[in-house]
Formats: sequence, C-alpha cells, structure tokens
Amino acid sequence: MPFAQLVIGPPGSGKSTYCDGMHQFMSAIGRKCSIVNLDPANDHTSYTSALDIRDLIALETIMADEELGPNGGVLYALEELEHNIEWLQKGLDGLGEDYVLFDCPGQVELFTHHTSLRNIFFRIQKMGYRLVALHLTDSYCLTLPSLFISTLLLSLRSMLQMDLPHLNVLTKIDKIASYGPLPFELEFYTEVQDLPDIVPHLLEENPMMRHPKFEGLNNAVIELVEDFGLVGFETLAVEDKKSMMTLLHSIDRAGGYAFGGAEGANDTVWQVAVRDGMRTMNVRDVQERWIDRKEEFDEMERKKLEEEAKAQEAPSLTDDAGEEEEDSDIEEMAGHVPDSGIKVVRRP
Repeated sequence: MPFAQLVIGPPGSGKSTYCDGMHQFMSAIGRKCSIVNLDPANDHTSYTSALDIRDLIALETIMADEELGPNGGVLYALEELEHNIEWLQKGLDGLGEDYVLFDCPGQVELFTHHTSLRNIFFRIQKMGYRLVALHLTDSYCLTLPSLFISTLLLSLRSMLQMDLPHLNVLTKIDKIASYGPLPFELEFYTEVQDLPDIVPHLLEENPMMRHPKFEGLNNAVIELVEDFGLVGFETLAVEDKKSMMTLLHSIDRAGGYAFGGAEGANDTVWQVAVRDGMRTMNVRDVQERWIDRKEEFDEMERKKLEEEAKAQEAPSLTDDAGEEEEDSDIEEMAGHVPDSGIKVVRRP
C-alpha cells in the first residue's frame, strides 16, 4: 500500500522547498520517495520530479490559447488534469510503492472551494494510496493577530474541503525570532487554545477593530474556530534534522505509515527513530531552540560544524572513522532504541 503527502498552502509558504527537503531526508533514512509536481506555474524546481503536470499541459499555452491570466490558467490546468486523470494514474503506476510527495499549486481557491484538486486527490485515494494533506503556512503569520486569525480560517476551510487526514504546519520557524517578540508563547499558536485572549492585541493592531461591528465579527470568528476544535499546528525548520524527523513522525501517524509501512526487519537506526518518535521535539523544545535561546544554539552548532570540518581535514582521519562519526550523529538523533521484541534480520 503506497503512501503520499499532498502539500498545499498559499504562495510563499515553502511547498517546493519542503518537497525538496523531505525528499532528501527520506532518502537519508532509506525510504524510497518520488515527487510529483502538480503546479503548472512551477517551471524551475530545485528537485527532479518523477511526474510533472507541465508534461501534460503548460501554463503558458493555456494563457495564450484561452486568454486567461495566471490564476485562471492554473485553475484551467487542474480541470484539464481532472479530465485526463488516466495520465496521472499511468505515471503513478510506474512509481510502484514509492512514497510520493505531491507539490500542489498555491492558489488558495483550489483547496478552499474549487473541486478539481479535491476530486484528483480522491481518485488517487481510490488507487490505494494512503493520503495526508499537509497545509503549509509561513510562520510570519504569527506576528500580527489579524494574520493569525486569517490563517485559522484558511486552515479550517481547507481541512473541511479536503476531507482527508490533515496537518497544518508553520514553516520557516527558524526565522521567527527575527520578526520581533510575539505577544504569546509559541504553544498558544500551535495548540489554538484560549483564542479570546488575542482580541485585545487585535484591537491594538488596528483601532478600526474597536468598532462594535468588528468586535462582533471577531468574536464570531473565534467562536467558530473553537467550536470546530479541528485546527492545530506543527512547526518546521526544513534545514533542521530534528524538526524534519518530528514532523515526519506526526505525518506517519496521521497517514498510518507508523502502524504498517513498508519498512520491516531491516530498518536502520534512522527508520526506527522516525517511526517510534524518539527524540522528537515538542512545542516547548521548539520555543527554546528557535526563540528563547536561538543565538546560543546557533553558536553551539557553529562550533560543532567547525570541529567536524577540522576533523575531516586531519590527515590521520580514515574513512572508517568518518563513518563512525556519522553513525554517532545518527545515534545522537535517535537516542536509545528500546527492544521492540522483533528479531532483526540484516540483508547480506
């Protein structure tokens, strides 16, 4: 049974960067992975896609032939893909049991009310794929109460529209400290609790919000989000291994990979660590690493990299020693792996 992530989110949220980083991370832990580009406007990717919608239909051709703008052209392209779904099915059949990352367009209407992308996902699901929708949002949205409220509404609407196992992710969390102090701890935003506490800060942001009609609207929006009780957020720093491992563990649990993936008795230390969630980061760890003590941790990592560089330059360093150092780094990330009761049989 193949598994897949459907990577959605507004423009600039880091979808393509995430697909590239997650592809590299999965390759490092021994999980075979392929990327499918479903964004017809994405003509310069940092990754090599196994399938590309631009091989079926190009955005430039649509805009010229149908006299449409970029947004209309993307919608047209997804409708064209929906009506030619056999092309996608044939391509996915060629990927076998690969774990697939679908890099989707950033037009929000595609995952809020337009039906083509949803219908495509359901057709993929009927092929036997276990899907998880991953909605990415730039963590800059935490800096303004109004942006955060808008993000909550967008996330909730996309969850209801996609109707799939779903995770919301605050990307670029390693940049959050550079935006200035936040009015609340990070946990307030990720857990989406005590939302009425944000109203005073919303009023400070814009005096217009003090008008009675805006006050009623703000309270209605907050009540709506709280009544559904669906929205919460993971965090991600795509270049940080612990952050990637934590997110992948959450995705694996949401999609069922953690309970029956293709990995078996020949798991590496990395694979066991990701599946069992060892040494993953909770929101307090993220707060400490990227907000409270970011400079201190950055300096520690810089010194560690310098020491590793010096060790690699040393003439007495052998290849075996290098492999031991790499193994120790993996073990440090994975922590102690408990006895699961499963006999491990290594391939010759």
